[in-house]
Amino acid sequence: MDTSEKITTYFNKQAQWKDGLELLRNKIKELGLKEEVKWGMPTYTRDGKNLIGLCGFKHHFGIWFFQGVFLSDPFRLLVNAQEGKTKGMRSIKFTDVSQVDIKVLSSYFKETIKNHKEGKKIEVTRSSKQLEMPDLLKSALEKKGKKAFSALSNSKQNEYKEYILTAKREATKLSRLEKIIPMIVKGIGLNDIYK
Repeated sequence: MDTSEKITTYFNKQAQWKDGLELLRNKIKELGLKEEVKWGMPTYTRDGKNLIGLCGFKHHFGIWFFQGVFLSDPFRLLVNAQEGKTKGMRSIKFTDVSQVDIKVLSSYFKETIKNHKEGKKIEVTRSSKQLEMPDLLKSALEKKGKKAFSALSNSKQNEYKEYILTAKREATKLSRLEKIIPMIVKGIGLNDIYK
């Protein structure tokens, strides 16, 4: 299946937002960016760098600007997904196709490309500090995956530790453990799919 077919399939799964996503896609395609599928969603790149993404969710659809922190945001539309965690990425959310103003969005698209050409980007800083091993994770690794976990880089180990530490409920911690132990055994980092 080629990229265009994958995106069509994605839009069909987002039937509620299909018209809005197609409207955005058609405008973005005029920008001369490379259309790709990353994380199962339409992503638009230049020089191998992610610039813009489209997404559909249960209650809204929207646009992701991977280096959106640099956008001037004259219409106050940009949202930070997770304050204190998300450094560069910003999004604009819509709940109806009638909210999509192509003229307004064009200014965001043009500024995104301009910022990319100027080399503006958030540098990812990784902490070398090791997080404390959560007891639940330590116990699970004793049964399976201890050696594989030790083979992971410090940053990947920290990603897994933080993933368990940030869960508030015990049920969430257990569900996260169930998800990550097979990944650890395979030597996969929690966030490898985003790199």
